Amino acid sequence: MTLRSFSFTVLFLLVVGSTAQVSFGGKPIGLLTNGPGLPAPSEVRLPAVDAEQLIAEDEARTAAGIKGPYRFGYNHEVDLGSDNNGTWHALRNGDRLWRQSIVCPGAFSINFRFDRFVVPEGGRVFVYNDVGTFFGAFTAASASNRTSMGVSQMPGSRITVEYHEPARVAGEGHLHIDRVTHAYRDVFRYAKDLGDSGPCNINVICPEGDDWRDQIRSVAIITTGGSGFCTGTLLNNCALDSVPYFLTANHCLSPDVADWVFRFNWDSPVCDPTENGPIDQTVSGCSMLTSSTTTDMAFLQLNSIPPADYDVFYSGWDKSGTTPDSVCGIHHPSGDIKKISLSQSPITQSNIDLGTGAADCWQVTVWDAGTTEPGSSGSALFNQNKMVIGQLYGGAANCTNSVDDYYGRFDISWPLLEQYLGTCGDSLPGLGDGEPIEEPIHFDAAVTSIVGVPELVCGVGEIEPGITLKNNGDVILNSITVTYGLQSGTPYVYNWFGSLQPLQTVNVTLPAIPAPSGAQVLEVTSSAPNGNADEVILNDTWTYSFNVSNPGTQITMLLTLDNFGSDVTWNLATDTGSDLYQGGPYPDFEEGLVDTVRWCLTNGCYIFTIYDVFGDGICCEEGEGSYVILDTANTVLAESDGQYEEENQNLFCVTVVGIEEPTQELGLDVFPNPANALLTLRFSGFDRVERVSLVDATGRAVYTHGGINGRSTLAMDISALANGIYTLVAEEEGARVVRRVVVQHSTAQYSPA
Repeated sequence: MTLRSFSFTVLFLLVVGSTAQVSFGGKPIGLLTNGPGLPAPSEVRLPAVDAEQLIAEDEARTAAGIKGPYRFGYNHEVDLGSDNNGTWHALRNGDRLWRQSIVCPGAFSINFRFDRFVVPEGGRVFVYNDVGTFFGAFTAASASNRTSMGVSQMPGSRITVEYHEPARVAGEGHLHIDRVTHAYRDVFRYAKDLGDSGPCNINVICPEGDDWRDQIRSVAIITTGGSGFCTGTLLNNCALDSVPYFLTANHCLSPDVADWVFRFNWDSPVCDPTENGPIDQTVSGCSMLTSSTTTDMAFLQLNSIPPADYDVFYSGWDKSGTTPDSVCGIHHPSGDIKKISLSQSPITQSNIDLGTGAADCWQVTVWDAGTTEPGSSGSALFNQNKMVIGQLYGGAANCTNSVDDYYGRFDISWPLLEQYLGTCGDSLPGLGDGEPIEEPIHFDAAVTSIVGVPELVCGVGEIEPGITLKNNGDVILNSITVTYGLQSGTPYVYNWFGSLQPLQTVNVTLPAIPAPSGAQVLEVTSSAPNGNADEVILNDTWTYSFNVSNPGTQITMLLTLDNFGSDVTWNLATDTGSDLYQGGPYPDFEEGLVDTVRWCLTNGCYIFTIYDVFGDGICCEEGEGSYVILDTANTVLAESDGQYEEENQNLFCVTVVGIEEPTQELGLDVFPNPANALLTLRFSGFDRVERVSLVDATGRAVYTHGGINGRSTLAMDISALANGIYTLVAEEEGARVVRRVVVQHSTAQYSPA
């Protein structure tokens, strides 16, 4: 049995772009039809981490009562710049493109920090993963014109960073990264019964949140120090000028808050089961204004005002010190999607030391709905008037013991806050959309999602999208006009009728519309709720990017890995050598991993190559790996039992249904087979054979011949070929015939394996 030994070398890498700042649209060149003509980006890899050991450390810290952010990742310290890493490529117009792939083996997500981010005018930065999720474009304005910024979590263990530099500013950009975070916890698992937060936690979209819709929009999850999570809240000020003041906990502070990332509106769009919400509504960086250990308070100012399309709210506050009748907490427990907790019981004043010094607190004796957990730290406590009266210090509450949480008192912190928030009485209402919230909203129909359209539409020329409509107003909606279509294409109108209660959602399937081949953007807009003008237009439109390949047929690969998925990569190319799809490396799992990959392919032959850097294949010493490639009828096109060394190749051919076939059946007889020196081909049914190719196991054409009469015979000299299995392809316009040929020069009988 082959034994593995691992030797880790500190690797240095460069990463550019992030979800951690405001983006300005567009799409990375590397994701446009797989970036035709681009060289493959260079790849760097950081050492794997011991997730079990790190989780054990976290549990020990919790058991010891040590306060701090909820840790989800491990920080690798690096020293990298755009002048010494990655792949540069000159575009036809003189612009330059820089790309770098980064791998953290086994990571659930990757985030990082730029300590140098200089992007000249016109420069654009993107980040994307292997399934096509991307963020950007990011510019100097994305970092609030500062030269450093933090980057939020991108799902997956492998990401690609792309920087597009116009010719007129060549050489003016400079990117440097000093820290990469490997997420050993899955921060993108959303369902309550699957995620890290307890099952008693309540999504904010549920009925329990109906009275708190404005306040919910003020709460953000914070990535602190690259590897931890806390929660905090935007606060209004007496000038009503939308300065992004932000309240959180002192024990969440890290040495440098300039790289903190604030993600707003990470809310499930449905109550149960939990579904994902937007992960790109983020702001990077902040300044520290003041803090206090006496109340465990930290008060910040974000580097950027959240954009209008984030639709944030600046919560009001109460500094009177009056004991409330009931309270509410809105937070991100264990780094999970946003939750809400409610208590109808009296709270009390308390002075308690939870390990970081005594603090003046409000004590929530029991939660009637929901709870808090690590990651909730810093989240605001709201009184019955929906005003902030404190932020979470800590406590014993959890799903099995929802008692005794402690919140640092806002009224005790007030002397430190007054110079920023101003003097305007004991309390101040909240602020939304740049104006005080005064009048209720009656008619507001929103589009909250597009479903039913795959990222790659294969072999069909139309789509039938599904959407989710939400009633954000306070009256029942009986009709909504939906306008939808491909951008720059024909708009279509669908009139929805029904009964949609306030703050509820409905799923709607729209009539099918044409979708031509190529990169497309579907845009859906709601309007005219109950025939009235929509009072909030910022939430009316939703877009979705996808690609169409037609004609085409879906080909599926079922890849079963061994225990060391990080060794494995693969490539799919045409039989002429043009790369189409790539995959891997994968996380390592003791019981292996099954990856289902789908390609959309047209008529032709293709070469699939799978690699193993350790040189032991995917079977059988380290697990039972294999792969099989199937067409839509589940016909096996290619397969392998996984027993190879550094690489394995398979050639297969696809005939797309819908491409015009010849009116008569094509015939090709090959004899003898196996053959020794001379192979004879006899054609029938062809008008004219345009090309005959004999391809070896590596995909290399070892013989070609063209311009043959469709009813003739061809003799092929194979005496110089090595023993083995070859693929013979005869082609005429719109059709091909494929045969397997065995070359055997010895007198022994050939027996296929």
